[in-house]
Amino acid sequence: MNFPLPGDYIDMHTHNGKPSGGVFIIESLMAHEEKLPGNDSGVAYTFGIHPWFLTENNHTRLISSVEKSVNHPNIAAIGEAGFDRLRGPSSDLQRKVFVEQVAIAETLKKPVIIHCVKAWDELLSVQKKLRPKTTWMIHGYRGNVELAGQLLSKGFYLSIWFDFAIRPESATLLNSIPKEKIFLETDGADIDIRDIYSKVSVDLGMTVNELKSIILNNFKEFFNQTGNN
Repeated sequence: MNFPLPGDYIDMHTHNGKPSGGVFIIESLMAHEEKLPGNDSGVAYTFGIHPWFLTENNHTRLISSVEKSVNHPNIAAIGEAGFDRLRGPSSDLQRKVFVEQVAIAETLKKPVIIHCVKAWDELLSVQKKLRPKTTWMIHGYRGNVELAGQLLSKGFYLSIWFDFAIRPESATLLNSIPKEKIFLETDGADIDIRDIYSKVSVDLGMTVNELKSIILNNFKEFFNQTGNN
């Protein structure tokens, strides 16, 4: 897998993205799409079952797809997987399939990228029960400081929701997150990750290059790539 070199911007979660202009992307592939990773430089992939597209009828097939696909060397993590109380099947099925994906991640020693909407109690309960050894990241975080603190205390990384990151009011949350636990993303939206870095770096009182260095180090820690370039 081609990991980013120092100085690159990292878009930690996107869909249908293209690496360009020094931007390294983590492209999210969803099992129901039956799309496999490519071999382009500047991109790594995640693969998992998004709760929106999970049903009683397809969950066995989708889990089988994850099991068959995630050994690909360019798939760096499992996900996005998780819980959504506003959209998707029953909470029991969401929990079952999330636990199955975590088991795959634990076997392969790959991190988990998490989608969670209004189901934080469920997520934290499952994490407490499973006691995972791999790292977990919440993508698209836009919650409050108190919830962020609870998640951070359990070891989660937080990737900030692109639309929230560029708002002035995000500064309070951004400054509450330990620098070694933060990521930024576009989630496939029509926004330049470089613009998000520029705004967030101001909020954090640092240069863009300093922020790039921090997020690169976080990337290496999250994917257990310390010592590699």
